[in-house]
Amino acid sequence: MTTTDTPRKVDAGSRRPVSARKARNARDGGLRRAVPATTLLWILACLYGLPVLWFILSSLKPASDLFSYPLTFIPHNPTFSGYSAAWRSANFSQYFINTTIVCVITTILTVGVSCCTGYALAKYDNRWLKAFFICILATTMLPGEVMLAPEFLVVRNLGLYNSFAGIILPAVLTATGCFMFRQFFITVPDELVEAARIDGARELSIFLRIMVPLSRPIMLTLAILSFQWRWNDYIWPLLMLNDPNKFTVQIGIQSIVGAQNINWSVLLGASVISMIPLIVIFLVFQRYVMGADINAGLKD
Repeated sequence: MTTTDTPRKVDAGSRRPVSARKARNARDGGLRRAVPATTLLWILACLYGLPVLWFILSSLKPASDLFSYPLTFIPHNPTFSGYSAAWRSANFSQYFINTTIVCVITTILTVGVSCCTGYALAKYDNRWLKAFFICILATTMLPGEVMLAPEFLVVRNLGLYNSFAGIILPAVLTATGCFMFRQFFITVPDELVEAARIDGARELSIFLRIMVPLSRPIMLTLAILSFQWRWNDYIWPLLMLNDPNKFTVQIGIQSIVGAQNINWSVLLGASVISMIPLIVIFLVFQRYVMGADINAGLKD
């Protein structure tokens, strides 16, 4: 008579403490690894945020307290007189309208042109397109000041001097926007495009119905950046505009500065006012800047 060893029964409940202990150890290990990185990020946030906070608090100080010794971080008698004086001393309402027109039109054109250019550079295999892409990237190696003189001559000869079109058109095509869209469209699987072509979709339909919806995060990111670039642009509008009714916000702030002295309280208030639209736009649209599911139309 032979006997066989029967496997010992294991109580399922005995594994629970082990599994819970492993999960707890993994969680504690992840927490220990996250603490140094989080601490470093908080330190960097404080280093970058401290000057901005000092700038905003200084705008609430009277002019007599800005250079008092010793320097104070928090204003003793906060006042909004600098803001009201800045708003009265310059035609800020007209400046805001002019800058909004320039920023909105330029942003729309920049996103559209960059999206089309990036798609062509990423999905069409042509050596001339590759050479064109290298030429676009080469423009980033030149300082912006080098391009001011030839751009000014071209715009003036086209009859666009002292007009919004002269500010908008040179800023439409940006190397950064083309590069962002090209790098994104490269990550989109070619099988998605080939499947659409097999189904009979035309190239324009593929671009508008597939590629454009997928690139929405990049479009919003570039839109925020482009709006910020155009809102803070100072040198080019200063060269192109001589009509005070067409001045942008940055030129309007510069007009507050006197030839002999500077009212720092008014200047700081005007600078903070010019920052408000950018902060609002970023807070509104930042939740839309998220990753795209580029594999949504493919099967495993």
